[in-house]
Amino acid sequence: MGLRSFSASFKTGKHAMAELTLAPLELILGGQKSGKSRRAEALAQAWLSQSPGRSAMLVATAQGLDDEMRARIARHQQDRAERAPGLLTMEEPLHLAQAITDHSHAQRLLVIDCMTLWLTNWLMPALGEPQEPPVAALLESLTLAPGPIVLVGNEIGSGVVPMGPQVRGFVDALGQLHQALAATCHRVTLMVAGLPLTLKDAP
Repeated sequence: MGLRSFSASFKTGKHAMAELTLAPLELILGGQKSGKSRRAEALAQAWLSQSPGRSAMLVATAQGLDDEMRARIARHQQDRAERAPGLLTMEEPLHLAQAITDHSHAQRLLVIDCMTLWLTNWLMPALGEPQEPPVAALLESLTLAPGPIVLVGNEIGSGVVPMGPQVRGFVDALGQLHQALAATCHRVTLMVAGLPLTLKDAP
């Protein structure tokens, strides 16, 4: 079964979820606690349910550089283990293009969560100097990937304009990254209050 024709129905908890289809490349955007990561996990579970030969891997970009972030990561890992038990995890805060090249194949879904932290790690690192993010290399790796990929990102450009020039520059860069990813991906979904809004769909 090809990626474009893939679809599955699944359940979470006691409630049946709507049928999901998986595009070869999908970008899921949303605000804080909008349901974007859960949507990605649900796509992974649906993908895994279709064939015992399939696998799914989460590429996590977060870095546990302080106690609060380490606790947040641990909490996310525990929640993910309950919601998506078949989803493997690897950590890669910077070199996503290489991770995609190394780990993507036709029977494996990659979930990259999240693009916002990836950009933060390059432009506003907790340690070291800011560096130019390798967006072109990332886009090329996405177009050449043999397996499906779901990217998750925070939509933060609809709020109050930030005060500081560094933060304003980051918001601009994130918006530009989202536009480049959206142009590359077959489907773009915006999550609002746990509900998916399709902004772009695979033909």
